[in-house]
Amino acid sequence: MKPNYSNIRKIDPSKGTHLPDGTKNNANRIEIGPSLLAMREWEAAGLIFPNLERMREYRWKRLTQHIVDRNWGGLLMFDPLNIRYATDSTNMQLWNTHNPFRAVLICADGYMVIWDYKNSPFLSKFNPLVREQRSGADLFYFDRGDKVDVAADVLSKEVFDLILAHGDGNMRLGLDKGMLHGIRALEAQGFTIMEGEECTEKSRSIKGPDEILAMRCANFACETAVKKMETSLSIGMSENEIWAELHKANISRGGEWIETRLLTTGPRTNPWFQECGPRQLQNNEILAFDTDLIGCYGICIDISRTWWIGDEKPRPDMIYAMQHAHEHIMTNIEMLKPGLPLSDLTFNGHQLDQKYIEGQYGCRFHGVGLCDEWPLITYSEKHVEGAFNYELQPGMVLCAEALVSPEGGDFSIKLEDQVLITENGYENLTTYPFCPHLMGEA
Repeated sequence: MKPNYSNIRKIDPSKGTHLPDGTKNNANRIEIGPSLLAMREWEAAGLIFPNLERMREYRWKRLTQHIVDRNWGGLLMFDPLNIRYATDSTNMQLWNTHNPFRAVLICADGYMVIWDYKNSPFLSKFNPLVREQRSGADLFYFDRGDKVDVAADVLSKEVFDLILAHGDGNMRLGLDKGMLHGIRALEAQGFTIMEGEECTEKSRSIKGPDEILAMRCANFACETAVKKMETSLSIGMSENEIWAELHKANISRGGEWIETRLLTTGPRTNPWFQECGPRQLQNNEILAFDTDLIGCYGICIDISRTWWIGDEKPRPDMIYAMQHAHEHIMTNIEMLKPGLPLSDLTFNGHQLDQKYIEGQYGCRFHGVGLCDEWPLITYSEKHVEGAFNYELQPGMVLCAEALVSPEGGDFSIKLEDQVLITENGYENLTTYPFCPHLMGEA
């Protein structure tokens, strides 16, 4: 029997005109989102879907309020993650990171304009908060050659007119990542350029209710993908082949990309930060990874695990290192609560054994949202007085890090959990189990 055309057009034929996240149930829509596979897994797990319309409005209001609080006429953003936060629209995200062709201006009255690739202004039409679609923000040499300054002048005049109309003529303009010619042209218009990156990082640091729901869904999809990777690996597979399983499972659920290639095996785990390559997994050795995964709804799920692969027991020094790393993140997570000074997280809590200090991770905690975000909480050796004089607030999400890497050793242990700061304390969002062999439990 021929399927009904109305069902063919839907992402989920079992649903009506809209999906549980409030978006249109239209398989041909421009707006990207989770796949039917992910949504069915979330429903089976009893997860509550975010309402994306509310989430977008929360982000827009939050950015606008930050602009008003700083007495700016507006905020001009080129960073693709800030643009995603402001508009929830995407366009060739990774290419955009090194070819900044998109820009978004939010004025003090909330009026929002996007400059997009000239042939794709339609990509943000689904979001009514974006009031205008334009083009012409591409101020990089590859695209504009020796006339970048001309293009920058045109864009700066458009920004000037918009601030005049929607920013009360206030010439204090926040800017996150402007190209050199762009900054010069804006200053020539009379703008005083303010630190826009500080504004966007602070805005993004407090997650709204629907962002937290989106993160729960993205986390479930990520952990499902990690499980797929774990169950698919076998002795003789290359690191690249194993890592590809995580990519496949992420993309198939509507995830977007992975920021790094941090999966290594055996002696390549030490020193840490080598990226996956052709080395084949051997029997009785360690495999360690850090997801750095941009998943469903563009939410980053940044967790790390270390596994023992083999038919023998791991060495005692490996078990001790694993237990030490586990104690490190669990003890440090116990400190988390609203109102806690960030410096307390640097100087208090669990301290690594001296023999692991040289190889310790670059931070004890870091924020996470659409990617790794503010704040970065260092170890005491790297503390810079005055850099992070703030307190934890409800709605922040932090990743707790542990890298136990013996100096000159043949293995590393990498662990990381993602934790929500609540009104009364914290909630560890990460549920993926720790390797029982390395924990000394099997």
